[in-house]
Amino acid sequence: MTGTDDNESVYVVFHGTRRVTVGSKLDAALAARELIGEAGVVIFGPDGRSVDFDLSGEPEALAARMAPAADAPRGRGRPKLGVVAREVTLLPRHWDWLAAQPGGASVALRKLVEAARRAADGPDRIRGSREAAYRFASAMGGNLPGFEEAMRALFAGDDAGFEARIEEWPADIAGQLRRYAAEAFGLDPATSA
Repeated sequence: MTGTDDNESVYVVFHGTRRVTVGSKLDAALAARELIGEAGVVIFGPDGRSVDFDLSGEPEALAARMAPAADAPRGRGRPKLGVVAREVTLLPRHWDWLAAQPGGASVALRKLVEAARRAADGPDRIRGSREAAYRFASAMGGNLPGFEEAMRALFAGDDAGFEARIEEWPADIAGQLRRYAAEAFGLDPATSA
C-alpha cells in the first residue's frame, strides 16, 4: 500500500471491502487498472467522492493523462505570483474605504480575505471532514449495521459514539472512514487507521 501525507492529493482504491491502495491520483489509477474487469472496484478522491478515471491504454499513456496540465498563458495581473484579475462589485462607500487603506484596495481586500479564511479555517475543516466521511460511508457502509447512528454521531462530534458504531465494520472500510473523519473530531488524519 502506497502512502502520502498530503491529504489534498490522496486517492483510495477499494476492491469490495478491501483497501487496495492509498496514494496519488496516478497510484490509484494504476492500482485500479490492475483490477480492470473485477467487480466492486471503486476509487475515492480526497473529498470522499467516488471518481472515474480513464484507465485505457498502457501504463505510460495512463501516466501521461494523469500528469498535471501545463499552465496556460496568463493575462493581466502578476502571473508569477498567481494573481488573477477579476471584477468585484461594491458600493461607493466600500470603494471609498478601500481607497483610504494603506496599500490601496487590492492590498486591503487581500488582507480581509486572508483574515476571513483564518477565522473560518477550523469550522471549514471540520465541516469538510464530516462531509467527506459521510460521502465515503454512504458509498461503502450505507448497508452496514449502525450506519445511521454512526452518521448521527459523526455530525454531532461524538467520537466515542462514532467509534462504537463502526467497530464491527470491515477493518479497511472503518479505517478509511476514520481517516476521512479525523478532522471532524480534531484528530491528526496521518495517524488515523
